[in-house]
Amino acid sequence: MSILTKYLDKLGVGSPKDLSADEKQQFDSWNKVLSEGPITVEKIVDFCKAQKGFAETKLSDLDNSTQKNERLIILNNVYGKIIGLVERPQVEKESLEKYLNSLILDIPK
Repeated sequence: MSILTKYLDKLGVGSPKDLSADEKQQFDSWNKVLSEGPITVEKIVDFCKAQKGFAETKLSDLDNSTQKNERLIILNNVYGKIIGLVERPQVEKESLEKYLNSLILDIPK
């Protein structure tokens, strides 16, 4: 029995279907938070990529003020650095493995 089900039972509500529209919206929001599981590095990277994409899209708006563009550039750079920080070790590992494999192939038997 989930904590939300226990809460509904305590309130005397038989099912989420019996909730009002506002209550149902809150229930769904809580249920989403409780069911997502732990935050992973992949989720952080996905979030950063989405935010970086958002900033890049907004930068193409010709009606932006100089201040807004400066902030978007900063956001784009920060999210890009976070993505690079997370993905760089994997890229470096793959590059090193490729290099070592090429050395192995070059060694005569």
